Amino acid sequence: MNGYLMQRQQFVRGKDLFVESYAPENRFGVVFEDDGETAYFYAVEKDPSGQGQRILDALHIYEQDQAETDQAPSSLMLIWSRDWLKCALVIDDQCHAVFDFEKQGGYNINEFPPPNDFWTRGDRKLTDEIIGALF
Repeated sequence: MNGYLMQRQQFVRGKDLFVESYAPENRFGVVFEDDGETAYFYAVEKDPSGQGQRILDALHIYEQDQAETDQAPSSLMLIWSRDWLKCALVIDDQCHAVFDFEKQGGYNINEFPPPNDFWTRGDRKLTDEIIGALF
C-alpha cells in the first residue's frame, strides 16, 4: 500500500454507520455514512477557525436492498495518500471511491451524482489510473 491506512473497521451494510478521517497536515477530511438505506462518501473541509466544517462533495456508494437479510460483515478502509491530498474508500478490498483534494475531484464506481458546480469539475469515472496513483 502506498499511503496511510487511517480507518479500518468491520460493518454490516444497511446498519447505521458513520466513519470519519481527517488529514493531519491540512483541513481536509472524509466521511463515510450508511444511514440504513443508502451509503455516501463525503469530502469535507474544516473551517479555518476550527468551528465546524463544510461538505465539498458527496459520492453515492450503494443502496441497501431491503430484501437482503443476515448479511456477512464487510470490511471498510479509509486510505490517505502520502501527501494527504487524496483519500480512498475501500470496501471488501475493492476501491469504491477516491477524493482528490488537490484537483478538486470526486470519483466513484457508479459516477453518481453528477459533478457539482461548487467543487467537483469534470468526469466522475473511477479509473484504474486514479486508483493506481494512490496505491
